[in-house]
Parts: sequence; structure tokens; C-alpha cells
Amino acid sequence: MVVMHPSGDVAMQQRNLVLASTGLMLLIIVPVILLTLLFAWRYRANNTSATYDPDWHHSTQLEVVIWAAPLVIIIALGALTWISTHTLDPYRPLSRIEPGRPVPADTKPLEVQVVALDWKWLFFYPEYGIATVNELAAPVDRPINFRLTAASVMNTFYVPALAGMVYTMPGMEMKLHAVINKPGTYHGQSAHYSGSGFSRMTFNFLGQEPKEFEAWVAKAKTEGKDLSRDAYLQLEKPSEREPIQYFASVADNLYSQILNMCALPGKMCMSEMMKIDARGGAGVHSRENREKLRYDNRHVEQGDEAPGATGPASGRPPRSEPEPGTKPSSGHDDQGTPAPAQLNNR
Repeated sequence: MVVMHPSGDVAMQQRNLVLASTGLMLLIIVPVILLTLLFAWRYRANNTSATYDPDWHHSTQLEVVIWAAPLVIIIALGALTWISTHTLDPYRPLSRIEPGRPVPADTKPLEVQVVALDWKWLFFYPEYGIATVNELAAPVDRPINFRLTAASVMNTFYVPALAGMVYTMPGMEMKLHAVINKPGTYHGQSAHYSGSGFSRMTFNFLGQEPKEFEAWVAKAKTEGKDLSRDAYLQLEKPSEREPIQYFASVADNLYSQILNMCALPGKMCMSEMMKIDARGGAGVHSRENREKLRYDNRHVEQGDEAPGATGPASGRPPRSEPEPGTKPSSGHDDQGTPAPAQLNNR
């Protein structure tokens, strides 16, 4: 129901698109259902007054209706989709705050950098030098420019009252432009399955008046800790039900390091790797860079696997309690032979 009663202009336009598309399709669906029932009743076996014409095979008028009506609907849906696809492009800056209110020329959008972690959300506010975990805030009627990435697996950022869902992927940056028009506390979540903590990967989105937002920023600076690179690496470890946290300061270029997959010491940044590739590669010296680019197994190598991550094929015992009546896996088959190693293990 939140999708049908949103509080942000982008989500409102998406709601209107859903209603318009549904209404256009019902122009075909409802008459077809009604005519099906009418025909079944009118031409029932015991209705001897209905015309019986077994040799009937064509009606020009009926053919025109059958083909013209769906064609008009498809044209209308196509035009609606074309216009809305460009208007609601998440990469496109906002042209209005709400109907009849264009974005003032002197308005500075609020930039928020979003990182999807296992299983929590990290938000950077570069304008204010703060960061938060599992709580996002923005002033009403001020455009928000989101820049989104992930530190682990692919995820989806979704605040139904604000705008549509946007994927977050490691090593890639997505964008979303939105605005909240009504003060309130709204639900945010991950909308893409990403592991055992997925269902608890939620956060609060606070739509606030400008003075309330400034007070919220001041609270983060007063109560927050320092988000150094080492503190981030501890935060990045898989965890569930993470409480709201505030950080009064953030290490320089931390978001850029996360985006380029080089927050972990000793890893090569993707931007550096792309520069090497643009110059034609490093030749035989590429072998020296291979270890710097291995990233996916960092939690395994550091012993930070999430609870419940089992490894029977690798010989690692499960880290969660087995089901009652079952035997914990030892990493060997019934004959005591080690199971084959998984391809993505090392």
C-alpha cells in the first residue's frame, strides 16, 4: 500500500504510471470478460431463441474491433512507456520537486553515497563529513543525488515511499535522483536476496524539515565515532541486526576505495587496473598484480565467514548449529574420501 500512497514525487510518478498502465489494459480485459460471460449465457444450449448459424465465418465489423482496439492500447502503452522511461530515468537529475514546482536554480542537491554491506547499509554524507549505519535522513523538498555501490554481493536499495529500487553491485556505481515531499519515518530495505541476513537488512529513512535535518547532522557529529579505514574493515564483516550507528568523521576517499574494491590493504584499485589496461596491459608483470586483484575470498581468508556458511567441499566445518537429529558434515563423504574442492573456493 505504500507504493500506492508514496511521499516522494518520483515514487508518485511511478505510482501514476502503474495506474495508467493498468487502466489501459483493463479497457481490453474488462470487455473481453463481460462479453465472454454474455456469449456463454446468450448461446447456452437451452436458449432456442438465439440465432443458430453454423456457416458463419466472417464479420468485417468484428475484425475491425478485434484488431483496432488492442492496436490503440498498444500504441498508447508504448507512448506512455517511452515518455516515462526517459522522465523517470534514475540517472536523470530532477526537473521538479512536485507537480507545478520546478527545482529552484539555486538549490544544491544533497549527495548521499550508499554502500550495501553484509547485512547492513552504510551511508556517507560528503557535504557534512559524516556517515551512518542503517539510518538515512534528508530534508523535505530538497533533491537527493544517490551514488550507490556494494562491498560484497549484488543487492537492491529500495525505499518504496521515495522512489523505485536500484541495484548495487561491487566495483560499479549506480545513481538515483529522488526527493521526499512529506516529513515522516519511512521503511527502507534490501529487495534482492543476498544471504542469511537479507530479511533483516532494513533501515529507516527520515524525511525531515530543514531545521530537523540540521539537528540530525549535529547529533551525528556529537555522538558519532571516527570511521577510519580499519573501523570500516571491522564494520564490513558480515553481521545481522546491526544497530543504528553514527560516525562524526570519515577517512579520506573511503567511499572511492570501497567503490574501487581496494579498501582492504594490499589490494589494487580498479581505477588503477583500468589505467594499466588502457595502456595495453602490464605484460609478464601482470602476474605480480594477480594477488592484488583477488577479492572474493577475503572473508574466508580472514576467518570472517558469515554464520551458517558451510564448507563441506572445502573441509571447513559449519559455523551454525546443525538441525536436531542430523549429523554435522566433516567435509568427507560416507567412505571418508575428501569431497572435491569447489571451483570458487580459492
